[in-house]
Amino acid sequence: MSFFDPLADGDEEENLTVRELLTEMKDISEVIVDLAYAALLFNSHEIGAEVKHLESKVDQLNYGIKIKAMMASRTMDDAVQLSGLLQVAEGAASISKAAADIVGLLELGSEKGPFLSYVLRDAEEKIFLLSMSGASDMKGNTIGHLSVESETGMRIIAIKRGIRWIYDPEPEEKLKEGDMLVVRGTEDGYTRLCKFAQGVERWPIYPPEQ
Repeated sequence: MSFFDPLADGDEEENLTVRELLTEMKDISEVIVDLAYAALLFNSHEIGAEVKHLESKVDQLNYGIKIKAMMASRTMDDAVQLSGLLQVAEGAASISKAAADIVGLLELGSEKGPFLSYVLRDAEEKIFLLSMSGASDMKGNTIGHLSVESETGMRIIAIKRGIRWIYDPEPEEKLKEGDMLVVRGTEDGYTRLCKFAQGVERWPIYPPEQ
């Protein structure tokens, strides 16, 4: 049994460096709190389950970083340099734990937790869900080609495609019909993006990539 068996769904993380593991933790910590709030806003146990899955993933990555750091540390100077990375990793792990705590409020039930909408109603940026229609000319194009955030002010936090979740999608990710997008931004930006996603308006960037 490898030290890294508890780490991952597969063996790919066994070959990652400490810096690469830390980068993955950072990427998850950037999106997990937004997903936690989305779970509460939409009373979604499905999104809540994904948050808990990501928390577990971060714990596994943190464990892997500690093991690799111990294996790499041979001198006092090594230990001092690696201690900074370990502190950053612990910070990311704390963020993911806080997100899981937020999701725990789902157990109260929506009728006992109306406070969240009240708290967030005056926030400049909000979290929304929308679906990609077959009539939209956004489909088949990458997020980067469309410049979604530049054109609408909305950031795509995650994509649910069938049973698969794509977190913090890369610019190279192509949007597909039926995708459920978790987005963050202003209400005006959301209204604009909805029109494009539903095919009510054509996307302003042409020619489409397809």
